[in-house]
Amino acid sequence: MTSAPTVLDLNADLGEGVGDDEAMLALVTSANVACGGHAGDATTMRSVCARAAEQGVRIGAHPSYADRAGFGRSRQEVPEQELTAELLAQVSDLIEAASAVGTTVVYLKPHGALYHAAAREQGPAQAVASVAARTGLPVLGPPGALFLHLAQSSGLEAFSEGFADRGYTADGALVPRGQDGDVLIDTDEIATRISALARTGEIAAVDGSPVPLAVRTLCVHGDTPHAVAIARRVREALVAVGLTPRAFA
Repeated sequence: MTSAPTVLDLNADLGEGVGDDEAMLALVTSANVACGGHAGDATTMRSVCARAAEQGVRIGAHPSYADRAGFGRSRQEVPEQELTAELLAQVSDLIEAASAVGTTVVYLKPHGALYHAAAREQGPAQAVASVAARTGLPVLGPPGALFLHLAQSSGLEAFSEGFADRGYTADGALVPRGQDGDVLIDTDEIATRISALARTGEIAAVDGSPVPLAVRTLCVHGDTPHAVAIARRVREALVAVGLTPRAFA
């Protein structure tokens, strides 16, 4: 039987040069900050980290394949050792930027195509877990992800994540981008789904079937249309059922 969550964090992908980071930081409890792979640079990293610290929002590293043209959403074939070095450089840059403004990075969440590859493929998963181990950062990813298990085997904490603004298939996977139901923008529909998740531990798939989703944090993408309105409605839905968002790390 699926259990309803007792605590939920609300996170967003920020520092990507799209959307309204300032407004999102007033609503979320954790910020996944782009660190140069798909978006972001030293200036944006320092700016987002500084504002997050002022708002009491926890900061996470959001590394990706080196794919600025594809916004990190294109699958890349990169040898594990090379990928590990790329990701370590990105995360280290964010750690340095956060330190420069007097704050810290407290978790790691891979972005885009890397997120999905590391969830199921040994090479990308090991690269992400290795970087997490070297930096001592807990990891954030989809329930059952391979890189979460690898990180846990190294003694790190791992947190499962769900998505407020993405559709789910009946087997619990995200609807692939580009297919019907992939990105959700109707704030009423999203609020209804999140209210149900908070009460029951299940979320409605695109075919209407209930999908068990044991998660500790929910994401709203900063580049989703109406992202601020979505994040506000998600927060309101959680507060209404007694789950005021609280950072997981």
